[in-house]
Amino acid sequence: MNLSLLVAALLAPTPAMQADVPAAVTTEATAPAKPIFGTSEQRSRGSVTIAGRRIDYQAVAGTLVVHAKDWDDTEFLEAAADADKDKEKDDAKPKAEASMFYTAYFKDGAPSTNRPVTFLFNGGPGSSTVWLHMGAFGPVRVQTADGRHTPAAPYSIVNNEQSLLDASDLVFVDAPGTGFSRIAGKDKEKAFYGVDQDIDAFTQFIAQFLSKYDRWNSPKYIFGESYGTMRAAGMALSLQSQDIDLNGVILLSDILAWDLLPDDPQMNPGVDLPYVMTLPTYAATAWYHNRIARPDGDLQSYLGRVENFATTEYLQALIKGSDLPDEERQRVAQQLSAFTGLSVSYLLKTNLRIQYGAFQKELLGDQEQTVGTLDTRFLGATLDPLSKVATYDPQSSAISAAYVGAFNSYVRGSLHYEPGIAFKSGISIYESWDYRHKPPGAERALIALPNVLPDLATAMKQNPDLKVMVNGGYYDVSTPYFAGRFEMRHLPIPASLKGNIEYRYYESGHMVYAHLPSLKALHDNVADFIRRTATP
Repeated sequence: MNLSLLVAALLAPTPAMQADVPAAVTTEATAPAKPIFGTSEQRSRGSVTIAGRRIDYQAVAGTLVVHAKDWDDTEFLEAAADADKDKEKDDAKPKAEASMFYTAYFKDGAPSTNRPVTFLFNGGPGSSTVWLHMGAFGPVRVQTADGRHTPAAPYSIVNNEQSLLDASDLVFVDAPGTGFSRIAGKDKEKAFYGVDQDIDAFTQFIAQFLSKYDRWNSPKYIFGESYGTMRAAGMALSLQSQDIDLNGVILLSDILAWDLLPDDPQMNPGVDLPYVMTLPTYAATAWYHNRIARPDGDLQSYLGRVENFATTEYLQALIKGSDLPDEERQRVAQQLSAFTGLSVSYLLKTNLRIQYGAFQKELLGDQEQTVGTLDTRFLGATLDPLSKVATYDPQSSAISAAYVGAFNSYVRGSLHYEPGIAFKSGISIYESWDYRHKPPGAERALIALPNVLPDLATAMKQNPDLKVMVNGGYYDVSTPYFAGRFEMRHLPIPASLKGNIEYRYYESGHMVYAHLPSLKALHDNVADFIRRTATP
């Protein structure tokens, strides 16, 4: 889901998945001699009412098969193969494949040439796309409590008036290994669980989908959330290498440069920029929970003052490190306290640097409550009052069961998809993920935290009509809105292309759509973006 599920948060194929891979979507160079998986497809019909208008649609739940790329980089599959103790036996295994599950919705009576198609995915890495599907833009939506725990089943599944079917056909795609997607074959984890491997798998999927459903001449969009924004930025360039130009890239809760993620300052000293990026979100959270003296004006104007302090006095103080004079240290701590609601004594102990997870634990520590990471509007009982940082995310605990329970009921009851395997909302691959990324123009993958800003910049330069929409929530600690804005300000593109980027922010968290007023605004903004950019 999203970067804290992120942090927190295969099986044998069934006979229904064993059909031959269609010749139209395979090539002699990539198809294994004996396919492990086959494609599947289950069609159904439905309708959704949006703004008083009924939209009839055809739904398709199924799988497409993608194959492991022969990476030129010896850092990837070759290195793993060379390390095998029984290489001869290992070489006999079939080449790795991924059966990627998707749910597509096609509006009845809409000519494919003029009808946009949008591919949507969550992130993790290791997350399925159940969140965007059942919470944001699918034709039905699960109702969850806002800011508190949703009671156990039965869950309410309702018509989604905010579905994007009024503006575009929709394809919700589960990453390899998640949802009903599965991987198999030689070195399957190394083949699909990494930055560049993941981008390649989704690129293959989209190319196949366009052929299978004759959508090559449709306006095309990709919508990524959280780690999915890293995937989306990389795919914008990867798709171009397959002669697929996008009309637009839509980012929600973006994280394109992982250097901006805050860490334990004791473990990563000298890296101060992440603390600057998170401060406005901490201030918004303190504002929301009434832990500060609210000044006159609205939240946005208040955050403007916080952003100015963060990028001037606060940044300058952090840069000085141990040379920071005591008087200045005290002054900055007092201002930080006024913005965050944390005590001056605590902030001095942290050396003015608030570790990831510490704010969530500390803000309402006197009440033994922890605020959310994905959405700091959510509260939960602190599991360990003596811990240094939060040990769970109250929002994830509050809504995850409702999303997964509702989807399992919907996919079988309404979409009639019975794969005979368990649905995996997420898998634990965050720590083992291959974060190396080969930027455009580089000879090899960099041994560094991934940064796909060069990919997106190159894609925009090669396709100057490509539009980018950035969306974020003010109450998101996992991918702070200010970090996303900072990233785009440092996108290496000419001034003439800066107008191709637009920004929308909401008084919600990482999953902006978990707050109904924000979902309505998100729908309207994204639908408008698609309508404006679908034609020249």
